[in-house]
Amino acid sequence: MNSSGASIEIRDLCKIFGPAPERYIQAVRNGMSKSELADKHGRILGLNGINIAMPAGKIQVVMGLSGSGKSTLIRHINRLIEPTAGSIIIDGQNVLDMKELELREFRRNKTAMVFQRFGLLPHRTVVDNVIFGLEIRGVERSKARDVAMRWIDRVDLKGFEQRYPHELSGGMQQRVGLARALSNDASILLMDEAYSALDPLIRTDMQTMLLELQTELKKTVVFITHDLDEALRLGDRIVILRDGLIVQQGDSQDILLRPADDYIRRFVKDVNRARFLKVEAVMGPLSSSELKSLPRLALGTTLEAAAKSLANSDQNTVLVTGSDGKPLGEISLRQITAALSASGE
Repeated sequence: MNSSGASIEIRDLCKIFGPAPERYIQAVRNGMSKSELADKHGRILGLNGINIAMPAGKIQVVMGLSGSGKSTLIRHINRLIEPTAGSIIIDGQNVLDMKELELREFRRNKTAMVFQRFGLLPHRTVVDNVIFGLEIRGVERSKARDVAMRWIDRVDLKGFEQRYPHELSGGMQQRVGLARALSNDASILLMDEAYSALDPLIRTDMQTMLLELQTELKKTVVFITHDLDEALRLGDRIVILRDGLIVQQGDSQDILLRPADDYIRRFVKDVNRARFLKVEAVMGPLSSSELKSLPRLALGTTLEAAAKSLANSDQNTVLVTGSDGKPLGEISLRQITAALSASGE
Protein backbone atom coordinates (compact mmCIF):
# COMPACT_ATOMS: atom_id res chain seq x y z
CA MET A 1 0.00 0.00 0.00
CA ASN A 2 2.96 2.27 0.38
CA SER A 3 6.15 2.61 -1.61
CA SER A 4 9.41 4.02 -0.38
CA GLY A 5 10.48 7.38 -1.69
CA ALA A 6 12.95 8.05 -4.46
CA SER A 7 15.97 10.32 -4.21
CA ILE A 8 16.03 13.32 -6.54
CA GLU A 9 19.18 15.18 -7.53
CA ILE A 10 18.93 18.35 -9.58
CA ARG A 11 22.23 19.37 -11.13
CA ASP A 12 23.03 22.76 -12.66
CA LEU A 13 19.46 23.16 -13.91
CA CYS A 14 18.80 26.18 -16.10
CA LYS A 15 15.65 27.28 -17.90
CA ILE A 16 15.42 30.19 -20.31
CA PHE A 17 12.04 30.88 -21.90
CA GLY A 18 11.96 32.12 -25.48
CA PRO A 19 13.34 31.11 -28.90
CA ALA A 20 16.82 29.51 -29.13
CA PRO A 21 17.44 29.65 -25.37
CA GLU A 22 20.68 27.66 -25.61
CA ARG A 23 22.36 30.70 -27.17
CA TYR A 24 22.14 32.55 -23.85
CA ILE A 25 23.17 29.85 -21.41
CA GLN A 26 26.82 30.89 -21.32
CA ALA A 27 25.94 34.54 -20.78
CA VAL A 28 23.74 33.57 -17.84
CA ARG A 29 26.47 31.36 -16.41
CA ASN A 30 28.86 34.28 -16.77
CA GLY A 31 26.64 36.40 -14.55
CA MET A 32 23.94 37.97 -16.76
CA SER A 33 20.96 38.75 -14.52
CA LYS A 34 17.30 38.01 -15.13
CA SER A 35 16.56 41.68 -15.85
CA GLU A 36 19.54 42.04 -18.22
CA LEU A 37 18.50 38.96 -20.19
CA ALA A 38 14.97 40.32 -20.54
CA ASP A 39 16.05 43.86 -21.46
CA LYS A 40 18.83 42.95 -23.92
CA HIS A 41 17.50 39.77 -25.50
CA GLY A 42 13.79 39.51 -24.68
CA ARG A 43 14.25 36.16 -22.96
CA ILE A 44 12.96 35.17 -19.51
CA LEU A 45 15.29 33.49 -17.06
CA GLY A 46 13.23 30.94 -15.16
CA LEU A 47 15.96 28.99 -13.35
CA ASN A 48 19.68 29.59 -13.05
CA GLY A 49 22.18 26.95 -11.94
CA ILE A 50 19.89 25.05 -9.55
CA ASN A 51 21.60 22.32 -7.51
CA ILE A 52 19.49 20.44 -4.95
CA ALA A 53 19.87 16.96 -3.47
CA MET A 54 16.47 15.76 -2.26
CA PRO A 55 16.78 12.71 0.00
CA ALA A 56 14.36 9.82 -0.44
CA GLY A 57 11.43 9.65 1.94
CA LYS A 58 11.62 13.30 3.06
CA ILE A 59 9.60 16.47 2.48
CA GLN A 60 11.57 18.96 0.38
CA VAL A 61 9.98 22.41 0.45
CA VAL A 62 10.75 24.91 -2.31
CA MET A 63 9.59 28.40 -1.43
CA GLY A 64 9.77 31.90 -2.78
CA LEU A 65 7.64 34.81 -3.85
CA SER A 66 5.76 35.04 -7.14
CA GLY A 67 8.19 34.85 -10.07
CA SER A 68 10.94 33.17 -8.06
CA GLY A 69 10.87 30.02 -10.24
CA LYS A 70 9.44 27.56 -7.72
CA SER A 71 6.57 26.27 -9.87
CA THR A 72 8.87 26.13 -12.89
CA LEU A 73 11.24 23.97 -10.86
CA ILE A 74 8.66 21.39 -9.77
CA ARG A 75 7.45 20.96 -13.34
CA HIS A 76 10.93 19.99 -14.43
CA ILE A 77 10.95 16.95 -12.15
CA ASN A 78 8.41 15.10 -14.30
CA ARG A 79 9.44 16.99 -17.46
CA LEU A 80 6.26 18.92 -17.93
CA ILE A 81 8.80 21.64 -18.72
CA GLU A 82 11.97 20.83 -20.67
CA PRO A 83 15.15 22.39 -19.23
CA THR A 84 17.57 24.45 -21.27
CA ALA A 85 20.51 22.79 -19.51
CA GLY A 86 21.26 20.54 -16.57
CA SER A 87 20.11 17.14 -15.38
CA ILE A 88 17.51 15.59 -13.07
CA ILE A 89 18.65 12.31 -11.56
CA ILE A 90 15.99 10.15 -9.89
CA ASP A 91 17.25 6.99 -8.25
CA GLY A 92 20.33 7.16 -10.46
CA GLN A 93 18.48 7.69 -13.76
CA ASN A 94 18.49 10.95 -15.69
CA VAL A 95 14.88 11.85 -16.47
CA LEU A 96 16.10 13.88 -19.45
CA ASP A 97 17.38 10.72 -21.13
CA MET A 98 13.96 9.05 -21.09
CA LYS A 99 12.25 8.40 -24.41
CA GLU A 100 8.56 9.22 -24.86
CA LEU A 101 7.17 5.83 -23.77
CA GLU A 102 9.55 5.58 -20.82
CA LEU A 103 8.69 9.12 -19.73
CA ARG A 104 4.96 8.34 -19.92
CA GLU A 105 5.42 5.30 -17.70
CA PHE A 106 7.57 7.33 -15.30
CA ARG A 107 4.84 9.96 -14.96
CA ARG A 108 2.12 7.36 -14.45
CA ASN A 109 3.91 5.15 -11.98
CA LYS A 110 6.67 7.13 -10.27
CA THR A 111 5.15 10.57 -9.71
CA ALA A 112 1.80 12.03 -8.67
CA MET A 113 0.76 15.69 -8.51
CA VAL A 114 -1.51 17.64 -6.18
CA PHE A 115 -2.56 21.02 -7.55
CA GLN A 116 -3.50 24.34 -5.94
CA ARG A 117 -6.93 24.44 -7.59
CA PHE A 118 -7.59 20.77 -6.88
CA GLY A 119 -7.77 19.67 -10.54
CA LEU A 120 -10.86 17.50 -9.98
CA LEU A 121 -13.13 16.40 -12.83
CA PRO A 122 -16.50 18.06 -12.10
CA HIS A 123 -18.61 15.36 -13.80
CA ARG A 124 -17.10 12.55 -11.73
CA THR A 125 -17.91 11.59 -8.16
CA VAL A 126 -15.31 11.55 -5.39
CA VAL A 127 -14.58 7.85 -5.86
CA ASP A 128 -14.42 8.19 -9.64
CA ASN A 129 -11.99 11.10 -9.30
CA VAL A 130 -9.77 9.07 -6.99
CA ILE A 131 -9.65 6.06 -9.33
CA PHE A 132 -8.93 8.18 -12.41
CA GLY A 133 -5.17 7.60 -12.33
CA LEU A 134 -5.67 3.89 -11.71
CA GLU A 135 -7.97 3.69 -14.74
CA ILE A 136 -5.32 5.29 -16.92
CA ARG A 137 -2.85 2.67 -15.69
CA GLY A 138 -5.28 -0.08 -16.69
CA VAL A 139 -6.10 -1.32 -13.18
CA GLU A 140 -9.24 -3.47 -13.13
CA ARG A 141 -12.29 -1.49 -11.98
CA SER A 142 -13.17 -3.44 -8.83
CA LYS A 143 -9.56 -3.44 -7.63
CA ALA A 144 -9.22 0.28 -8.39
CA ARG A 145 -12.37 0.98 -6.42
CA ASP A 146 -11.06 -0.97 -3.41
CA VAL A 147 -7.82 1.03 -3.47
CA ALA A 148 -9.75 4.30 -3.86
CA MET A 149 -12.05 3.53 -0.95
CA ARG A 150 -9.10 2.82 1.33
CA TRP A 151 -7.60 6.23 0.57
CA ILE A 152 -10.96 8.00 0.81
CA ASP A 153 -11.23 6.56 4.28
CA ARG A 154 -7.64 7.59 5.13
CA VAL A 155 -8.32 11.23 4.24
CA ASP A 156 -11.53 11.23 6.32
CA LEU A 157 -13.99 11.37 3.42
CA LYS A 158 -15.81 8.09 4.00
CA GLY A 159 -19.50 8.65 3.31
CA PHE A 160 -18.77 11.31 0.67
CA GLU A 161 -17.60 8.95 -2.08
CA GLN A 162 -20.72 9.49 -4.23
CA ARG A 163 -20.67 13.28 -3.93
CA TYR A 164 -19.54 15.54 -6.76
CA PRO A 165 -16.79 18.16 -6.34
CA HIS A 166 -19.24 21.08 -6.30
CA GLU A 167 -20.91 19.54 -3.26
CA LEU A 168 -17.67 19.65 -1.23
CA SER A 169 -15.83 22.41 0.61
CA GLY A 170 -12.41 23.51 -0.59
CA GLY A 171 -10.67 21.49 2.08
CA MET A 172 -12.66 18.38 1.19
CA GLN A 173 -11.86 18.84 -2.51
CA GLN A 174 -8.16 19.02 -1.67
CA ARG A 175 -8.49 15.80 0.33
CA VAL A 176 -9.90 14.16 -2.80
CA GLY A 177 -6.88 15.42 -4.75
CA LEU A 178 -4.55 14.01 -2.12
CA ALA A 179 -6.36 10.65 -2.09
CA ARG A 180 -6.12 10.51 -5.90
CA ALA A 181 -2.38 11.16 -5.79
CA LEU A 182 -1.77 8.61 -3.03
CA SER A 183 -3.89 5.92 -4.66
CA ASN A 184 -1.31 5.61 -7.44
CA ASP A 185 1.29 4.57 -4.84
CA ALA A 186 3.90 6.72 -6.58
CA SER A 187 7.17 7.18 -4.72
CA ILE A 188 7.32 10.92 -5.54
CA LEU A 189 4.53 13.33 -4.59
CA LEU A 190 4.67 16.75 -6.27
CA MET A 191 2.57 19.39 -4.48
CA ASP A 192 2.42 22.77 -6.21
CA GLU A 193 0.97 25.40 -3.83
CA ALA A 194 -1.43 22.62 -2.82
CA TYR A 195 -2.85 24.40 0.22
CA SER A 196 -2.59 28.04 -0.87
CA ALA A 197 -6.26 28.31 -1.86
CA LEU A 198 -7.51 27.04 1.52
CA ASP A 199 -8.65 29.01 4.55
CA PRO A 200 -6.04 29.15 7.34
CA LEU A 201 -7.69 26.63 9.68
CA ILE A 202 -8.36 24.14 6.88
CA ARG A 203 -4.82 24.68 5.64
CA THR A 204 -3.43 23.78 9.07
CA ASP A 205 -5.59 20.64 9.13
CA MET A 206 -4.27 19.59 5.73
CA GLN A 207 -0.67 20.18 6.83
CA THR A 208 -1.30 17.99 9.87
CA MET A 209 -2.82 15.25 7.69
CA LEU A 210 0.17 15.32 5.33
CA LEU A 211 2.64 15.05 8.23
CA GLU A 212 0.69 12.15 9.75
CA LEU A 213 0.54 10.28 6.44
CA GLN A 214 4.20 10.98 5.73
CA THR A 215 5.22 9.43 9.06
CA GLU A 216 3.86 6.15 7.74
CA LEU A 217 4.35 6.38 3.97
CA LYS A 218 7.81 7.97 3.70
CA LYS A 219 7.15 9.41 0.24
CA THR A 220 9.58 11.81 -1.38
CA VAL A 221 7.47 14.97 -1.30
CA VAL A 222 8.36 18.14 -3.20
CA PHE A 223 6.16 20.86 -1.74
CA ILE A 224 5.92 24.34 -3.30
CA THR A 225 4.80 27.27 -1.17
CA HIS A 226 5.21 31.01 -0.76
CA ASP A 227 4.46 30.81 2.98
CA LEU A 228 7.43 30.53 5.36
CA ASP A 229 5.39 29.21 8.30
CA GLU A 230 4.16 26.39 6.08
CA ALA A 231 7.68 25.70 4.85
CA LEU A 232 9.06 25.57 8.39
CA ARG A 233 6.30 23.28 9.61
CA LEU A 234 6.45 20.79 6.73
CA GLY A 235 9.98 20.80 5.38
CA ASP A 236 12.69 18.35 6.33
CA ARG A 237 14.73 20.48 3.94
CA ILE A 238 13.93 23.95 2.59
CA VAL A 239 15.15 25.75 -0.52
CA ILE A 240 14.41 29.45 -0.93
CA LEU A 241 14.44 30.86 -4.47
CA ARG A 242 14.64 34.41 -5.76
CA ASP A 243 14.64 35.37 -9.45
CA GLY A 244 15.43 31.79 -10.45
CA LEU A 245 18.41 31.49 -8.10
CA ILE A 246 18.83 29.59 -4.84
CA VAL A 247 19.33 32.11 -2.04
CA GLN A 248 19.59 29.55 0.76
CA GLN A 249 18.92 25.89 1.47
CA GLY A 250 19.02 23.85 4.66
CA ASP A 251 16.68 22.71 7.40
CA SER A 252 14.36 24.97 9.38
CA GLN A 253 17.00 25.53 12.04
CA ASP A 254 19.54 26.72 9.44
CA ILE A 255 17.04 29.14 7.92
CA LEU A 256 15.98 30.64 11.26
CA LEU A 257 19.35 30.76 13.02
CA ARG A 258 21.66 31.45 10.08
CA PRO A 259 19.83 33.46 7.39
CA ALA A 260 22.07 33.85 4.36
CA ASP A 261 21.37 37.51 3.61
CA ASP A 262 19.02 40.44 4.20
CA TYR A 263 16.41 38.90 1.88
CA ILE A 264 16.13 35.83 4.13
CA ARG A 265 16.29 37.98 7.27
CA ARG A 266 13.21 39.87 6.09
CA PHE A 267 11.46 36.53 5.57
CA VAL A 268 12.20 35.23 9.06
CA LYS A 269 11.97 38.37 11.20
CA ASP A 270 8.25 38.01 11.94
CA VAL A 271 8.23 34.23 12.38
CA ASN A 272 7.24 32.83 15.78
CA ARG A 273 10.63 31.20 16.34
CA ALA A 274 9.47 29.33 19.46
CA ARG A 275 7.15 27.19 17.33
CA PHE A 276 9.88 26.01 14.97
CA LEU A 277 13.26 26.12 16.69
CA LYS A 278 14.22 22.80 18.33
CA VAL A 279 16.08 22.32 21.59
CA GLU A 280 19.02 20.59 19.88
CA ALA A 281 19.68 23.72 17.80
CA VAL A 282 20.58 25.80 20.86
CA MET A 283 21.39 23.34 23.66
CA GLY A 284 24.77 23.39 25.37
CA PRO A 285 26.96 20.54 26.66
CA LEU A 286 26.17 18.67 29.86
CA SER A 287 27.52 20.61 32.81
CA SER A 288 25.13 20.08 35.72
CA SER A 289 26.26 17.79 38.49
CA GLU A 290 22.75 16.83 39.60
CA LEU A 291 21.47 15.36 36.33
CA LYS A 292 18.92 13.11 38.01
CA SER A 293 17.01 16.05 39.44
CA LEU A 294 16.59 17.87 36.13
CA PRO A 295 13.49 17.53 33.95
CA ARG A 296 14.01 15.88 30.56
CA LEU A 297 12.85 16.64 27.03
CA ALA A 298 13.41 14.62 23.87
CA LEU A 299 15.26 15.74 20.77
CA GLY A 300 12.88 17.53 18.43
CA THR A 301 11.04 19.37 21.21
CA THR A 302 10.30 22.97 20.27
CA LEU A 303 11.60 25.86 22.33
CA GLU A 304 7.98 26.78 22.99
CA ALA A 305 7.38 23.40 24.65
CA ALA A 306 10.71 23.59 26.48
CA ALA A 307 9.88 27.02 27.89
CA LYS A 308 6.50 25.75 29.12
CA SER A 309 8.19 22.77 30.77
CA LEU A 310 10.63 25.02 32.61
CA ALA A 311 7.87 27.41 33.61
CA ASN A 312 6.11 24.51 35.34
CA SER A 313 9.30 23.35 37.04
CA ASP A 314 11.36 24.59 39.96
CA GLN A 315 14.47 24.19 37.78
CA ASN A 316 15.88 26.64 35.25
CA THR A 317 17.63 23.97 33.19
CA VAL A 318 16.27 20.95 31.32
CA LEU A 319 18.11 17.93 29.90
CA VAL A 320 17.80 17.03 26.22
CA THR A 321 17.72 13.27 25.65
CA GLY A 322 18.13 11.02 22.62
CA SER A 323 15.82 8.20 21.53
CA ASP A 324 17.53 5.91 24.05
CA GLY A 325 16.74 8.29 26.90
CA LYS A 326 20.38 9.22 27.52
CA PRO A 327 21.17 12.92 28.12
CA LEU A 328 22.85 14.62 25.15
CA GLY A 329 22.94 18.20 26.38
CA GLU A 330 21.08 20.75 28.40
CA ILE A 331 19.25 23.98 27.79
CA SER A 332 18.35 26.79 30.15
CA LEU A 333 15.60 29.35 30.14
CA ARG A 334 18.27 31.98 29.48
CA GLN A 335 19.42 30.13 26.33
CA ILE A 336 15.83 29.81 25.13
CA THR A 337 15.20 33.53 25.68
CA ALA A 338 18.41 34.45 23.86
CA ALA A 339 17.56 32.23 20.88
CA LEU A 340 14.05 33.65 20.59
CA SER A 341 15.19 37.25 20.77
CA ALA A 342 18.08 36.84 18.30
CA SER A 343 17.77 38.60 14.97
CA GLY A 344 19.61 35.92 13.03
CA GLU A 345 22.53 38.20 12.33
